[in-house]
This record gives sequence, C-alpha cells and structure tokens, in this order.
Amino acid sequence: MRSGRKTDDVPRKRVDARTERWREHRLKVREEFVDAAFRALDKFGPEVSMGDIAKEAGAAKPKLYRHFEDKTDLYNAIVDRVRDMLWEQLISGVDLTNDSAHELVRRGAAEYALMVSAHPNVFRFMLHSHFAQQSDDSERALQSARQSAKRAADLFAELAADKVVDVDSVELVIYSIFGAVGSATDWWLGANRLKTQPMPIEKFVAYLAETIAALTAANARLNGIVIDTDLPLHLAFSGE
Repeated sequence: MRSGRKTDDVPRKRVDARTERWREHRLKVREEFVDAAFRALDKFGPEVSMGDIAKEAGAAKPKLYRHFEDKTDLYNAIVDRVRDMLWEQLISGVDLTNDSAHELVRRGAAEYALMVSAHPNVFRFMLHSHFAQQSDDSERALQSARQSAKRAADLFAELAADKVVDVDSVELVIYSIFGAVGSATDWWLGANRLKTQPMPIEKFVAYLAETIAALTAANARLNGIVIDTDLPLHLAFSGE
C-alpha cells in the first residue's frame, strides 16, 4: 500500500533542513548587522539612525527591518552583545574556583571600564537611546536587566551549592549593582566628554569596585551573612 511508503517522509525532511539553514542564515545576518551597529555607533555617535547602520553594513534599510522586528529589537541585540562580550572577557581572565571575591570584583570592574573606554558611544546609546524611548520599550529594557540579574544570581547559587542561598536576595543586589554601575557610567562618560580633567580610568575602576563591594556587604548584613573577600567566591560567605 502506498500509504506506508517511507519516501513519504523525504519532502518533510528536506523542508526541515532548508528551514534550519534559513534560521542559521538569519542569525548570521543579524550578527553582521550588530557588528555594523557597533561600527556606526563608534563613527556617528549615540544618535545613530537605522539608515546609518544599514549603510555601514552595506545593505538597504528594508533588509535591516527584515531581520529585526523593530528598533527595540536591534537595541536589545546590541545590549545582549555587550553583555556577552563582557562576560567572555571576564571569564577568560579569572578562575572562579580559586580567585578571591575581592579580585573577581576588581577584575570585573576593570574589564567593564575598559569596554566602556573602547566603545563609549555604544554605552551612551544604551543609556540614552532614542531607539527605546516609549514606555513599552523601556519596560522591555528593564525586563532584560532583570533577566540578566536572575542568570547571575543562579550562577552564584551554583557556585555556592553547599550553602543555603537566598536567590531572590542575590538577584536584588545584582539588579541594584546594575543600576548603580549604569548611573556611574553615565556620569563618567559625561565628565570625560565635557571636563578638561576627567576622572582617570583607574579611579573609576576603584569607585566601581568599592560600590559593588558596599552594596554586596549591605545586602549580606541584612541577611545575617559574613563575607570574607580574601576567600574564593564559593567560600567567602558564611552565616553569623
């Protein structure tokens, strides 16, 4: 009977393979547009337009809109790229098992400041983008920050698997750190652009490290936890 032929499955498999290739192609093109967005931001500043980005990518603007739902979709892709770049740079230079908590904070602050220095207009764009002015877009940006805080809190919980960790409390302090670092970055970029004697990067890194340590210590005290920053992260926290 023909209804039982195995060849009936062939067209479906061919379509699946084609769909997968198309999906991979779309992801590759999106990445190329994000690359172009970085170059356009470095060149034109935070008020860059979709047309500027498309031109930098060597493409027509309609093609850009075929690969991103809207301006906010591109904005979120740029934010995700910065997050991934910072994470990769940090992880490649530290030992999460053996480096002290103090060193991890200092290294994280240093890598962040170096990235801000390398792409100041990218960070100005993320902090003040006209791409994300509407209330719905602002809410999506906040949601992205909350999700990043949740991922970081879950990672910390994994590192401290042998201890009782209040993930919600860790998530709150990480979210607070994001806000404090963002505000400090906004000030630093403005000061570096407008003042004749801007704050040097070394002092900015020290400020960020102290701010992160202070917020973490305050949260720990509220939860009855003692932190020894000279110990590795998974050993640094103990109950009072």
